[in-house]
Amino acid sequence: MLLVEDDELMRRSFSVALERYGYEMTAAADGLTGLELFRDEDFDLLILDVMLPGLDGIGLCRRVRETSLVPVLMMSARGDGLDVVAGLEAGADDYVVKPVDTYVLVARIRSLLRRATYAPAPGPERAADEGPPSAGEVLAFGDLTIDTGGLEVFVSGSPVALTPTELKLLLEFAAHPGVVLERHTLLRDVWEYGWDGDSRVVDLCVQRLRRKLGRDRIETVRGFGYKLRR
Repeated sequence: MLLVEDDELMRRSFSVALERYGYEMTAAADGLTGLELFRDEDFDLLILDVMLPGLDGIGLCRRVRETSLVPVLMMSARGDGLDVVAGLEAGADDYVVKPVDTYVLVARIRSLLRRATYAPAPGPERAADEGPPSAGEVLAFGDLTIDTGGLEVFVSGSPVALTPTELKLLLEFAAHPGVVLERHTLLRDVWEYGWDGDSRVVDLCVQRLRRKLGRDRIETVRGFGYKLRR
């Protein structure tokens, strides 16, 4: 796991705490060093502070997303709305506000890693209009095709690269085609928040899905949430 944090005390504190939970940690003090480490090694997850010297966390996240779908957790010292939105738009999967309790940080990390290793059991191929999908099915919604067993997504026959969070969100929509899913339901089932979280993570992830799948595929139902059009 790669941690990029410019504050030496926090960098050491987070690294020691996460190592106690069994995670192998690599740390960097600035964005450019973090980018070099990311390019030289394979990491299961990145934790990026927003405010970094040289290359900030948002810019680093964008550079990572050019080549990788590795889960990214952003950290913001201020919880500033612009920082949060910019980080999520850059491709981050989730964020935490510092100071953050270790158990909260570990819970977010575990959730991200579960999404990254999600692997449903194989099942029979079937049509999307036969009801909610089971693991291993191939579903079609217009020009959108989802192989829930192979975890592959295609638009008009061309493969679409999704981050683990984007994929799990799409699978949640595909499990309930035409059904409005409220933001708090998606936070619980996709992000695994056991409490009321920030609905912006849902909104920004939906926006990223729309850019990749087509803007009309996921419909906004104002005042309620979102639904996948059949």
